[in-house]
Amino acid sequence: MPLSNIWVVAEPSNGSFTTTSLELLCQARTYGATVSAITWGEDVTSLAAQAGEYGGAATLYNVGALGGALPGVPVASAIAALVASVGAPDAILIPTSYDGRDIAGRLSARLDRPVLTNVTGLSDQSGLVTEHPVFGGSQTVKAHFTGEGPGIIVVRAKSFAAEPAGGAPAAVVAAAPGDLGSTGGATIATSHVEERVGPKLEEAAVVVSGGRGLGEADKYALIEETAKLLKGAAGASRAIVDAGWVPYSHQVGQTGKTVKPTVYIACGISGATQHMVGMKGSKNIVAINKDPDAPIFQIADLGIVGDVHKVLPALIEALKARG
Repeated sequence: MPLSNIWVVAEPSNGSFTTTSLELLCQARTYGATVSAITWGEDVTSLAAQAGEYGGAATLYNVGALGGALPGVPVASAIAALVASVGAPDAILIPTSYDGRDIAGRLSARLDRPVLTNVTGLSDQSGLVTEHPVFGGSQTVKAHFTGEGPGIIVVRAKSFAAEPAGGAPAAVVAAAPGDLGSTGGATIATSHVEERVGPKLEEAAVVVSGGRGLGEADKYALIEETAKLLKGAAGASRAIVDAGWVPYSHQVGQTGKTVKPTVYIACGISGATQHMVGMKGSKNIVAINKDPDAPIFQIADLGIVGDVHKVLPALIEALKARG
């Protein structure tokens, strides 16, 4: 059967939808189905405009202010109530994020439906077929839902493009979460925002990442300085995140963030498949490694065989001289 109705969980962030939410709205629009978005917050006027502009959404269901609660419980409850009152969509697309995964898990329990996660591709084959990278991204598995009820699909960032196609603002409709019982008792006491200089890692046009080849934690400063000079973001391999050199928020790869910058510079990264899954979609890949047989060179557009401790200082000097 052709797709007729798709819902997108669109996460708000500083008066806009997150980039992954916009990607899902755009992708949902391509199937010719009726698109609806689900969000939360007090004033969603600007979000209604984005829902129409990117997804062609006719309706924006608003769960409303969360009163200091995490989104998982009230949003999942509101979606379950919508399914019961207006009918189930063909699929519910949810961003891969902390809140998105929480919503998906709780919604799965409420609807008694499974969840397909780590999705990097979608196609309409008489219903949505999902694509999942496995074995470090060396193989792709396809799956689809059977049985009655909506397919709950959690999609990784940068799987699709976020390009506005125009459209009238969506009509905002209240979506009450209902009685949450004891699950609604938890509230956020305090929150902390990570300090960041420059663009977000997953949105940067230039990403400079460091790996074990840096030798020691202090050398990561070379990565940060290079990224700053290129007006980019600093990333890292899992190896140095696990070693405690940099925070997890810097990790690029299968268990970290997926990036698709215009330029990706891998410094001292050998190129484990788990890392390459998260960055191989970059438009231009530059690899710096002293091992000429490093796997990263197999996908690099420009490979530099050399000591990262000599190459990066020379690059930094050249960038500073350029002004």
